[in-house]
Amino acid sequence: MDLNLKPEHKAFADEVRAFARANLSPATKAKTFSGKHYDKDDHIQWQKALGRQGWLAYTWPRKYGGPGWDVTQRFLFENVLAEEGAPRIIPFGPKMVGPVIYTFGTDEQKERFLPGIRSSEVSWCQGYSEPGAGSDLASLRTRAVLDGDHYIVNGQKTWTSFAHWGDWIFCLVRTNPDAKLQEGISFLLIDMKTPGVTVRPIIMLDGAHHVNDVFLDNVKVPVANRIGKEGEGWTCAKFLLANERLGIAEVPASKRGVRSLRDIARAEPANGATLAEDPAFTAQIADLDLQVQALEMSELRALSTMALGGAPGPEVSTLKIRGSEIQQRITELTMEAVGEYAAPYQPGMLFQDSNETPVGPDHAPPAAPRYFNFRKTSIYGGSNEIQKNIVSKMVLGL
Repeated sequence: MDLNLKPEHKAFADEVRAFARANLSPATKAKTFSGKHYDKDDHIQWQKALGRQGWLAYTWPRKYGGPGWDVTQRFLFENVLAEEGAPRIIPFGPKMVGPVIYTFGTDEQKERFLPGIRSSEVSWCQGYSEPGAGSDLASLRTRAVLDGDHYIVNGQKTWTSFAHWGDWIFCLVRTNPDAKLQEGISFLLIDMKTPGVTVRPIIMLDGAHHVNDVFLDNVKVPVANRIGKEGEGWTCAKFLLANERLGIAEVPASKRGVRSLRDIARAEPANGATLAEDPAFTAQIADLDLQVQALEMSELRALSTMALGGAPGPEVSTLKIRGSEIQQRITELTMEAVGEYAAPYQPGMLFQDSNETPVGPDHAPPAAPRYFNFRKTSIYGGSNEIQKNIVSKMVLGL
């Protein structure tokens, strides 16, 4: 693999950096580096700026309104934005349902839904997990019964990220209860303003409102909003989950996390030497840095396959496993670095309008809330135990 950048790629990275510095709000950037929570405007204003530039749907081919970037451009784009402190693009529209629509949808569906995703004028959320059907997703029970040219949908989705901001939700629903589990599922697009849709917040341990319960009570959904044929929802779901697991690796964010750890290690303590002078601690950071670099090489290999016309395969489960483990290790090592100042649990400090006084150095308050919140990374997108089974069966053939 040739890791040397061509002049045009260096120029591209400079263009992305200049764009970020001209369009990213200083307040939003400050939240990134301080560990504070973003609000809706932080995400939406940034994503609309990317949309106006034609860069929000940066993974899409030119045919469907994307920039048609090569693997190196995608890699540089993600890394430069992470370095500049940009918030993560909410993936449900541009990285999840958008590719499902342009791969499996009709021409009418592409024309109707893709423009709003590309511009971030329409926000999406994901209706997959249910009580009792998380890692065992095929056991979902939300039911859609055909009634003329509509489905009547009843059920509950949970852990639905950003449903309180969403204009639309893409849902897996059971349309044939008598078929085998995977064969009786369909993929529906549901307007969140439809009567019968109720969103109830779930507040996480870090104090943030990111996830929700979504209740569907006799929700009327046009058959025209079904992607693919009835009973083919599992095919769409597997395609989408492969893209999701590739994104969960979050290599650029982990690289930023390693840099943050080094900054914490160099910070002057109240008494004694810095952690940067402790060879045992610096060895742990170095080991973590090497793990991130190895993960990055694996991600580049997957992107190279996609650049040749392939789609993410079961091997991306390894990226999800290692990526989530590395993210958790960064939060663990941060807790170790903060030491006793991690004990005062201050999730309120992560909000912009907080009046709390931090206990310890400025980098201390986010340590414990982020540690607890990142316990979820090895679960969402399919638990790591499930991913190991996928790798064993689909990659290693065991």
